[in-house]
Amino acid sequence: MKIYKPNRKGFINYLLIGSVILPIAIFFMDKSTFSEKPFILLPLLSPLISIFWIYFDTSYKIENNELIYRSGFLRGKIGIPNIKEIMKGKTMWSGIKPALARNGLIIKFNKFDEIYIAPENNDELISDLIKLNSQIKITE
Repeated sequence: MKIYKPNRKGFINYLLIGSVILPIAIFFMDKSTFSEKPFILLPLLSPLISIFWIYFDTSYKIENNELIYRSGFLRGKIGIPNIKEIMKGKTMWSGIKPALARNGLIIKFNKFDEIYIAPENNDELISDLIKLNSQIKITE
């Protein structure tokens, strides 16, 4: 079993920083409201918790001839023999995206299924998948 860390570059970092700063800024703008009613911060904290969960829970691993992905509530397995093509350095803008960055991998499997992942090192993941299924077509 080998675990691949996600690429954490780009927009996700700005989203994370902004979601941390917003509740703090609102708190300091009107301290009297929050000292009387601290539960007002709850609607701001729930998206923050979701973003942190996705940020720290995203990972990919190869185990039992399957590519296993997880990113917050998105979790699943892809049979490596079912993988038909990997598009390297591309970004998919719709569909299933358990990824945190751009320029990752679009993995096409089964007949019409595809998923976008963004590991730290695309080449390392591709080479490990090729070892298990030499029929995978690589497109750049």
